[in-house]
Amino acid sequence: MSPLRWVWLVLAIWGAVHPMYWFITWFLENEWSLMAMVDAWHANAATSGLVWDLTIAAVTLTVFVLAEVWVRKNWIGLLAIPATFCIGVSCGLPLYLFLRARPVT
Repeated sequence: MSPLRWVWLVLAIWGAVHPMYWFITWFLENEWSLMAMVDAWHANAATSGLVWDLTIAAVTLTVFVLAEVWVRKNWIGLLAIPATFCIGVSCGLPLYLFLRARPVT
């Protein structure tokens, strides 16, 4: 495996673990209330801006993944879509780059 592929893999793992640590910590303190988390995301203009920034990035990444998978027929790349929406762009983007960078056989 190439060094760059290792970088993508490490970033995907970090992008999954680090945000999930904070989400789980928050949920443990707030009785696993998803609606309370959504409210917290919009606590002020700065957090609302960040939510929209990440939402737009997630949609953009999804369109890119779909377009690339359609052309390249690299179906495993579709795993980046649920990773993006269930974990975050910090996991989905490097995961897609890792999957896309695999050697073509």
